[in-house]
Amino acid sequence: MKRILVIATGGTIASVAQGEGGALAPGISGEELMERVPLIGGLCELEVEQLMNIDSTNMRPRGWLAMARCIRERYDAYDGFVVLHGTDTMAYSAAALSYLVQGSRKPIVLTGSQQPMAAPFTDAKLNLYHSLLWATDPAASDVHVVFGGQVIVGTRAHKQRTMSFNAFTSVNWPLPAIIRGERVVRDAGPGMSLGAVYARGAARPSFYERLDERVAVLKLTPGLDGAILEALASSCNALVLETFGIGGIPDALARPLLAWADAGNTLVLTTQVPEEGLDLGVYEVGRAFADHPGVLRAADMTIEATVAKTMWALGNARTPEAVEELFLRVVNHDRVSRA
Repeated sequence: MKRILVIATGGTIASVAQGEGGALAPGISGEELMERVPLIGGLCELEVEQLMNIDSTNMRPRGWLAMARCIRERYDAYDGFVVLHGTDTMAYSAAALSYLVQGSRKPIVLTGSQQPMAAPFTDAKLNLYHSLLWATDPAASDVHVVFGGQVIVGTRAHKQRTMSFNAFTSVNWPLPAIIRGERVVRDAGPGMSLGAVYARGAARPSFYERLDERVAVLKLTPGLDGAILEALASSCNALVLETFGIGGIPDALARPLLAWADAGNTLVLTTQVPEEGLDLGVYEVGRAFADHPGVLRAADMTIEATVAKTMWALGNARTPEAVEELFLRVVNHDRVSRA
Protein backbone atom coordinates (compact mmCIF):
# COMPACT_ATOMS: atom_id res chain seq x y z
CA MET A 1 0.00 0.00 0.00
CA LYS A 2 1.37 3.41 -0.96
CA ARG A 3 2.39 5.99 1.60
CA ILE A 4 0.99 9.49 1.02
CA LEU A 5 1.87 12.64 2.93
CA VAL A 6 -0.95 15.15 3.25
CA ILE A 7 0.37 18.70 3.62
CA ALA A 8 -2.32 20.90 5.17
CA THR A 9 -2.13 24.66 4.58
CA GLY A 10 -5.67 25.81 5.44
CA GLY A 11 -8.16 27.24 2.97
CA THR A 12 -11.93 26.90 2.72
CA ILE A 13 -11.74 23.13 3.19
CA ALA A 14 -10.44 23.74 6.74
CA SER A 15 -12.61 26.77 7.53
CA VAL A 16 -15.28 27.27 10.19
CA ALA A 17 -17.59 30.19 10.94
CA GLN A 18 -16.10 32.84 13.20
CA GLY A 19 -17.98 35.01 15.70
CA GLU A 20 -21.44 36.49 15.33
CA GLY A 21 -21.05 37.39 11.66
CA GLY A 22 -20.15 33.84 10.68
CA ALA A 23 -17.26 34.82 8.39
CA LEU A 24 -15.16 31.82 7.42
CA ALA A 25 -11.56 31.32 8.49
CA PRO A 26 -9.35 28.22 8.70
CA GLY A 27 -9.86 26.43 12.01
CA ILE A 28 -9.74 22.67 11.39
CA SER A 29 -6.49 20.72 11.32
CA GLY A 30 -5.41 18.37 8.57
CA GLU A 31 -5.80 15.42 10.94
CA GLU A 32 -9.42 16.39 11.62
CA LEU A 33 -10.11 16.72 7.91
CA MET A 34 -8.84 13.18 7.29
CA GLU A 35 -11.07 11.81 10.04
CA ARG A 36 -14.16 13.22 8.31
CA VAL A 37 -13.58 11.17 5.15
CA PRO A 38 -13.48 7.57 6.43
CA LEU A 39 -13.36 6.02 2.93
CA ILE A 40 -9.82 7.22 2.36
CA GLY A 41 -8.45 4.80 4.95
CA GLY A 42 -8.49 1.92 2.49
CA LEU A 43 -6.66 3.76 -0.28
CA CYS A 44 -3.23 4.23 1.26
CA GLU A 45 -1.20 4.82 4.38
CA LEU A 46 -1.67 8.45 5.36
CA GLU A 47 0.35 10.89 7.40
CA VAL A 48 -0.44 14.58 7.86
CA GLU A 49 1.91 17.54 8.09
CA GLN A 50 0.24 20.77 9.27
CA LEU A 51 2.50 23.22 7.50
CA MET A 52 0.29 26.27 8.04
CA ASN A 53 -3.40 27.05 8.50
CA ILE A 54 -4.21 30.21 6.54
CA ASP A 55 -6.70 31.63 4.09
CA SER A 56 -5.02 31.21 0.70
CA THR A 57 -5.49 34.94 0.10
CA ASN A 58 -2.55 35.27 2.50
CA MET A 59 -0.35 32.75 0.66
CA ARG A 60 2.96 34.28 -0.40
CA PRO A 61 6.00 33.01 -2.31
CA ARG A 62 7.67 32.05 0.97
CA GLY A 63 4.72 29.68 1.47
CA TRP A 64 5.49 28.06 -1.90
CA LEU A 65 9.09 27.62 -0.78
CA ALA A 66 7.93 26.08 2.51
CA MET A 67 5.77 23.55 0.64
CA ALA A 68 8.60 22.66 -1.74
CA ARG A 69 11.00 22.30 1.19
CA CYS A 70 8.57 20.00 2.99
CA ILE A 71 8.30 17.80 -0.10
CA ARG A 72 12.07 17.77 -0.62
CA GLU A 73 12.82 16.75 2.97
CA ARG A 74 10.29 13.90 2.89
CA TYR A 75 10.54 12.90 -0.74
CA ASP A 76 12.21 9.53 -0.19
CA ALA A 77 9.82 8.49 2.59
CA TYR A 78 6.56 8.79 0.66
CA ASP A 79 5.07 7.67 -2.65
CA GLY A 80 3.12 10.86 -3.21
CA PHE A 81 1.98 14.16 -1.72
CA VAL A 82 -1.41 15.85 -1.40
CA VAL A 83 -1.50 19.56 -0.57
CA LEU A 84 -4.72 20.87 0.98
CA HIS A 85 -5.01 24.47 -0.15
CA GLY A 86 -7.46 27.33 -0.51
CA THR A 87 -8.90 27.79 -3.99
CA ASP A 88 -8.20 31.51 -4.47
CA THR A 89 -4.45 31.10 -4.99
CA MET A 90 -4.27 27.36 -5.61
CA ALA A 91 -3.38 27.81 -9.29
CA TYR A 92 -0.45 30.06 -8.34
CA SER A 93 0.82 27.49 -5.83
CA ALA A 94 0.41 24.63 -8.30
CA ALA A 95 2.41 26.54 -10.88
CA ALA A 96 5.07 27.52 -8.35
CA LEU A 97 5.50 23.92 -7.17
CA SER A 98 5.86 22.87 -10.82
CA TYR A 99 8.95 25.11 -11.03
CA LEU A 100 10.33 24.43 -7.55
CA VAL A 101 10.01 20.63 -7.85
CA GLN A 102 10.69 19.66 -11.46
CA GLY A 103 10.46 16.21 -13.00
CA SER A 104 8.94 14.40 -10.03
CA ARG A 105 8.14 10.76 -10.73
CA LYS A 106 5.93 10.91 -7.63
CA PRO A 107 2.61 12.78 -7.77
CA ILE A 108 2.21 16.14 -6.06
CA VAL A 109 -1.52 16.92 -5.93
CA LEU A 110 -3.24 20.12 -4.85
CA THR A 111 -6.89 20.14 -3.84
CA GLY A 112 -9.37 22.02 -1.69
CA SER A 113 -13.05 22.87 -1.80
CA GLN A 114 -15.60 25.57 -2.47
CA GLN A 115 -17.50 24.73 0.71
CA PRO A 116 -15.98 23.95 4.14
CA MET A 117 -15.71 20.33 5.23
CA ALA A 118 -18.42 20.94 7.86
CA ALA A 119 -20.95 22.39 5.39
CA PRO A 120 -24.00 20.18 4.73
CA PHE A 121 -23.49 20.10 0.94
CA THR A 122 -19.72 20.30 0.79
CA ASP A 123 -17.51 19.28 -2.10
CA ALA A 124 -14.59 18.80 0.28
CA LYS A 125 -15.01 15.07 0.88
CA LEU A 126 -15.15 14.12 -2.78
CA ASN A 127 -12.24 16.37 -3.75
CA LEU A 128 -10.11 14.92 -0.98
CA TYR A 129 -11.03 11.38 -1.95
CA HIS A 130 -10.34 12.04 -5.64
CA SER A 131 -6.99 13.66 -4.88
CA LEU A 132 -5.88 10.53 -3.05
CA LEU A 133 -7.16 8.33 -5.89
CA TRP A 134 -4.91 10.27 -8.27
CA ALA A 135 -2.00 10.34 -5.84
CA THR A 136 -2.09 6.53 -5.66
CA ASP A 137 -2.63 5.97 -9.40
CA PRO A 138 0.33 4.21 -11.06
CA ALA A 139 0.42 6.70 -13.95
CA ALA A 140 0.40 9.83 -11.76
CA SER A 141 3.50 11.98 -11.47
CA ASP A 142 4.56 15.64 -11.33
CA VAL A 143 2.26 18.45 -10.12
CA HIS A 144 -1.52 18.46 -10.71
CA VAL A 145 -4.66 20.07 -9.37
CA VAL A 146 -7.50 17.62 -8.68
CA PHE A 147 -10.82 19.38 -8.33
CA GLY A 148 -14.42 18.78 -9.38
CA GLY A 149 -13.61 15.42 -10.92
CA GLN A 150 -10.86 16.84 -13.15
CA VAL A 151 -7.11 16.27 -13.10
CA ILE A 152 -5.42 19.44 -14.34
CA VAL A 153 -1.72 19.91 -15.08
CA GLY A 154 -0.26 22.17 -12.39
CA THR A 155 0.87 24.89 -14.79
CA ARG A 156 -2.43 24.96 -16.66
CA ALA A 157 -4.95 25.39 -13.83
CA HIS A 158 -7.01 28.56 -13.53
CA LYS A 159 -9.84 29.38 -11.13
CA GLN A 160 -12.77 30.20 -13.40
CA ARG A 161 -15.71 30.28 -10.97
CA THR A 162 -16.11 31.69 -7.47
CA MET A 163 -18.97 29.51 -6.17
CA SER A 164 -19.58 26.47 -8.40
CA PHE A 165 -18.01 23.13 -7.55
CA ASN A 166 -16.31 22.95 -10.98
CA ALA A 167 -14.25 25.96 -10.00
CA PHE A 168 -11.14 25.24 -12.08
CA THR A 169 -10.49 24.96 -15.78
CA SER A 170 -7.50 23.75 -17.75
CA VAL A 171 -6.16 26.51 -20.00
CA ASN A 172 -4.73 25.56 -23.40
CA TRP A 173 -3.93 21.97 -22.41
CA PRO A 174 -5.98 18.73 -22.35
CA LEU A 175 -6.88 17.01 -19.09
CA PRO A 176 -4.60 14.04 -18.44
CA ALA A 177 -7.47 12.34 -16.61
CA ILE A 178 -10.94 12.70 -15.14
CA ILE A 179 -12.31 10.88 -12.12
CA ARG A 180 -15.71 9.23 -12.21
CA GLY A 181 -16.83 7.94 -8.84
CA GLU A 182 -14.03 5.59 -7.80
CA ARG A 183 -12.37 5.31 -11.22
CA VAL A 184 -9.54 7.28 -12.79
CA VAL A 185 -10.16 7.62 -16.52
CA ARG A 186 -6.91 8.54 -18.23
CA ASP A 187 -6.29 10.21 -21.57
CA ALA A 188 -3.72 8.51 -23.78
CA GLY A 189 -2.86 11.82 -25.44
CA PRO A 190 0.07 14.22 -24.99
CA GLY A 191 -0.99 15.28 -21.49
CA MET A 192 0.47 12.06 -20.08
CA SER A 193 3.66 11.81 -22.13
CA LEU A 194 6.11 13.22 -19.59
CA GLY A 195 4.29 11.53 -16.72
CA ALA A 196 4.92 8.14 -18.27
CA VAL A 197 8.63 8.91 -18.57
CA TYR A 198 8.89 10.04 -14.97
CA ALA A 199 6.96 7.00 -13.74
CA ARG A 200 9.55 4.71 -15.34
CA GLY A 201 12.58 6.64 -14.14
CA ALA A 202 14.31 6.47 -10.80
CA ALA A 203 16.03 9.84 -10.67
CA ARG A 204 15.15 12.38 -8.02
CA PRO A 205 13.47 15.57 -9.20
CA SER A 206 15.29 18.87 -9.44
CA PHE A 207 14.52 21.01 -6.40
CA TYR A 208 14.90 24.80 -6.38
CA GLU A 209 15.05 27.06 -3.35
CA ARG A 210 15.04 30.62 -4.72
CA LEU A 211 12.37 32.97 -6.01
CA ASP A 212 12.42 36.69 -6.77
CA GLU A 213 9.20 38.15 -5.39
CA ARG A 214 9.71 41.53 -7.06
CA VAL A 215 7.36 40.77 -9.96
CA ALA A 216 4.30 42.91 -10.75
CA VAL A 217 1.38 42.32 -13.11
CA LEU A 218 -0.13 45.19 -15.09
CA LYS A 219 -3.32 44.79 -17.11
CA LEU A 220 -3.73 47.13 -20.05
CA THR A 221 -6.85 49.26 -20.08
CA PRO A 222 -7.78 51.89 -22.70
CA GLY A 223 -6.04 55.16 -21.86
CA LEU A 224 -3.56 53.73 -19.35
CA ASP A 225 -0.86 56.31 -18.56
CA GLY A 226 2.71 55.13 -19.10
CA ALA A 227 3.79 57.09 -16.01
CA ILE A 228 2.68 54.10 -13.96
CA LEU A 229 5.91 52.40 -15.00
CA GLU A 230 7.91 54.97 -13.08
CA ALA A 231 5.98 54.11 -9.93
CA LEU A 232 6.63 50.39 -10.44
CA ALA A 233 10.33 50.75 -11.24
CA SER A 234 11.43 51.11 -7.62
CA SER A 235 9.45 48.14 -6.35
CA CYS A 236 9.88 45.36 -8.91
CA ASN A 237 12.49 43.74 -11.13
CA ALA A 238 10.04 42.35 -13.65
CA LEU A 239 6.75 43.45 -15.12
CA VAL A 240 4.22 41.02 -16.56
CA LEU A 241 2.06 42.99 -18.99
CA GLU A 242 -1.37 41.66 -19.96
CA THR A 243 -1.75 42.98 -23.50
CA PHE A 244 -4.91 43.34 -25.54
CA GLY A 245 -5.94 40.42 -27.76
CA ILE A 246 -3.18 38.42 -29.39
CA GLY A 247 -0.55 40.99 -28.37
CA GLY A 248 -1.79 44.52 -28.93
CA ILE A 249 0.04 47.36 -27.14
CA PRO A 250 -1.11 51.00 -27.58
CA ASP A 251 1.34 53.25 -29.43
CA ALA A 252 1.42 55.65 -26.47
CA LEU A 253 2.86 52.92 -24.23
CA ALA A 254 5.41 51.49 -26.65
CA ARG A 255 8.22 53.93 -25.86
CA PRO A 256 8.01 53.75 -22.02
CA LEU A 257 7.72 49.95 -22.11
CA LEU A 258 10.73 49.54 -24.39
CA ALA A 259 12.65 51.97 -22.17
CA TRP A 260 11.75 49.77 -19.19
CA ALA A 261 13.31 46.77 -20.93
CA ASP A 262 16.33 48.75 -22.15
CA ALA A 263 17.02 49.84 -18.56
CA GLY A 264 17.76 46.22 -17.65
CA ASN A 265 14.35 45.32 -16.26
CA THR A 266 12.54 42.16 -17.34
CA LEU A 267 9.38 42.71 -19.38
CA VAL A 268 7.13 39.69 -19.87
CA LEU A 269 4.29 39.97 -22.36
CA THR A 270 1.13 37.88 -22.12
CA THR A 271 -2.49 38.42 -23.10
CA GLN A 272 -5.49 39.16 -20.93
CA VAL A 273 -7.53 36.79 -23.11
CA PRO A 274 -7.56 33.40 -21.33
CA GLU A 275 -7.45 31.05 -24.33
CA GLU A 276 -5.01 30.46 -27.22
CA GLY A 277 -2.16 32.73 -26.20
CA LEU A 278 0.07 35.51 -27.53
CA ASP A 279 1.58 36.17 -30.96
CA LEU A 280 3.32 39.53 -31.35
CA GLY A 281 3.90 39.13 -35.07
CA VAL A 282 0.29 39.42 -36.20
CA TYR A 283 -0.42 43.15 -35.78
CA GLU A 284 1.75 46.22 -36.14
CA VAL A 285 0.83 47.31 -32.58
CA GLY A 286 2.84 44.39 -31.20
CA ARG A 287 5.57 43.87 -33.79
CA ALA A 288 8.08 46.28 -32.20
CA PHE A 289 8.26 44.01 -29.16
CA ALA A 290 8.60 40.72 -31.02
CA ASP A 291 12.39 40.46 -30.99
CA HIS A 292 13.36 43.29 -28.66
CA PRO A 293 16.12 42.35 -26.16
CA GLY A 294 14.83 41.92 -22.63
CA VAL A 295 11.26 41.21 -23.73
CA LEU A 296 9.97 37.73 -22.94
CA ARG A 297 6.86 36.20 -24.47
CA ALA A 298 4.58 33.98 -22.40
CA ALA A 299 3.03 32.30 -25.47
CA ASP A 300 -0.03 30.33 -24.25
CA MET A 301 0.89 30.20 -20.56
CA THR A 302 -1.62 31.02 -17.83
CA ILE A 303 -1.11 34.22 -15.87
CA GLU A 304 -0.47 32.13 -12.75
CA ALA A 305 2.28 30.14 -14.44
CA THR A 306 3.72 33.29 -16.00
CA VAL A 307 4.05 35.02 -12.63
CA ALA A 308 5.49 31.98 -10.85
CA LYS A 309 7.91 31.18 -13.67
CA THR A 310 9.16 34.76 -13.82
CA MET A 311 9.87 34.67 -10.07
CA TRP A 312 11.65 31.32 -10.48
CA ALA A 313 13.71 32.41 -13.50
CA LEU A 314 14.82 35.66 -11.87
CA GLY A 315 15.64 33.85 -8.65
CA ASN A 316 17.85 31.26 -10.32
CA ALA A 317 19.64 33.15 -13.10
CA ARG A 318 22.41 35.75 -12.99
CA THR A 319 22.20 37.26 -16.47
CA PRO A 320 19.33 38.36 -18.77
CA GLU A 321 20.33 35.60 -21.18
CA ALA A 322 20.04 32.98 -18.43
CA VAL A 323 16.68 34.39 -17.32
CA GLU A 324 15.41 34.07 -20.89
CA GLU A 325 16.70 30.49 -21.19
CA LEU A 326 14.90 29.43 -18.00
CA PHE A 327 11.72 31.27 -18.92
CA LEU A 328 11.51 29.68 -22.38
CA ARG A 329 12.24 26.18 -21.07
CA VAL A 330 9.13 23.95 -21.14
CA VAL A 331 8.32 22.79 -17.60
CA ASN A 332 5.37 20.50 -16.80
CA HIS A 333 3.63 21.33 -20.11
CA ASP A 334 3.49 25.04 -19.26
CA ARG A 335 3.86 26.44 -22.77
CA VAL A 336 3.58 25.58 -26.44
CA SER A 337 5.55 28.20 -28.32
CA ARG A 338 4.74 29.34 -31.83
CA ALA A 339 7.50 28.92 -34.41
